[in-house]
Amino acid sequence: MGKGRFVLYESAAGYALFNIVESGDDVGIMLSTVQSSVLDLGLFSKMCKLESFLPFTSAADALQNINDVSEGILNDQLKDFLELNLPKVKEGKKSKYVLLVGDPKMGNAISTGLNVVCECDDTSGEFLRGIRVHFQTYVKQLSDGNIERAQLGLGHAYSRGKVKFNVNRADNMIIQAICLLDQLDKDLNTFAMRTKEWYGWHMPELAELVKDNFLYASSVLLLKGRGSFDFDDADKMKELATCVMDEELAAKVAQASRTSMGMELAEIDMFNITSFAERVVELTKYREELSTYLSSRMDAVAPNLKTLIGDTVGARLISHAGSLINLAKCPASTVQILGAEKALFRALKTRGNTPKYGLIFHSSFIGRASAKNKGRISRYLANKCSIASRIDAFSENATTKYGEMMKAQVDERLRFYDTGEAPRKNIDCMKEVSDGLASSSSSKRKRDDSDDGSKSSKKKKKKKKKKSSDDDEPAAAPKSDKKKKKKKKKSSE
Repeated sequence: MGKGRFVLYESAAGYALFNIVESGDDVGIMLSTVQSSVLDLGLFSKMCKLESFLPFTSAADALQNINDVSEGILNDQLKDFLELNLPKVKEGKKSKYVLLVGDPKMGNAISTGLNVVCECDDTSGEFLRGIRVHFQTYVKQLSDGNIERAQLGLGHAYSRGKVKFNVNRADNMIIQAICLLDQLDKDLNTFAMRTKEWYGWHMPELAELVKDNFLYASSVLLLKGRGSFDFDDADKMKELATCVMDEELAAKVAQASRTSMGMELAEIDMFNITSFAERVVELTKYREELSTYLSSRMDAVAPNLKTLIGDTVGARLISHAGSLINLAKCPASTVQILGAEKALFRALKTRGNTPKYGLIFHSSFIGRASAKNKGRISRYLANKCSIASRIDAFSENATTKYGEMMKAQVDERLRFYDTGEAPRKNIDCMKEVSDGLASSSSSKRKRDDSDDGSKSSKKKKKKKKKKSSDDDEPAAAPKSDKKKKKKKKKSSE
């Protein structure tokens, strides 16, 4: 190309700088030449020669440098290496040579820090591919499996660091919990339907009387076969009433059992039905525990979003966006239709009406709004959800005050659509919350200062008592001197 070319290669063992000896005048010819010679060591070594190699001193040094490379940071070690081995560039002028890199972010950092022209294209990718294939031949000390061991150790350390310092690790727990919760809901509906169909052969009337799936499975466990349950026993009937949560319903179940049209089942059949019903009951109880866990995690990660829209809908928004940070970066218009992407693209393709809401449709605010105001309230609610997620993602002190205020604002907006009552302005509401938080923090600081002051005053009083006792000691000293004198006289006599 009429000017020198160098290639920067970052390996697990260190930095390497290569000099391109042969270069054509056309990019297409250059690219095709490199592609044809990548696998041939003789041709590639004539085209690309090792200029310098800087090994990493330790595993920690390698991890630090690779982290900087992945983030596009030009650290001092790489900067000194390039300044030492690249031709010097005069201040205010661009370099006459080109440095080929594998990452555009690193190329921008090098060009900014060293005033070097960097390129990242197909040609640089082919050169780096060839260097990666023949790197052990260029650097002899990396043969005999040393480069593989360095790559394995660095790969484990890099992955461990990414997992350990993942900023979304708290969000991941919420995402997994809500996905499992949704899956449990689907599976429990299927299992409950299977239980009703299976036990319905024995007592079909029970499904009409006990509608709730959990209560139905609990009733199956308690009743089992019609002849095994004594309906004349008061304690048994009381237990059945507790199970179905209604005494009149328990009496109806007893009457239906006596006159049931169901078929008799073998003992092995009843054993399998009750075993399956027991699994349904256990899964339902676990689903409640999981819901409690999800609520506690939402309190810790996104308290304002939970207060505004609920833990389940808020967790679904976080899960669909990928993380709380991603949700905070989304504009309100995206949050509004989050979860309705298929309907949106279908509407854009057919030039129809775009969807008014996605996941936020399950919020109670949308259900309370009238049909003509559902789109308006969903737009307003998405705006508040966007603000709440940003407060939760970037605020240092966790609080639910903003979520409570925004929930009150949505209620005021609903009343405005129904009655015409003017709601408060958003700036006034936010200022009220911020002032309240500032006053509470200042009062807490004063309380801490007063506690510290009372402690210091107590310490001062103790010091004063000690000083007064020390001052009293010299007054008693003459008496001890008189006693000593008397003892001396007796000893002399």
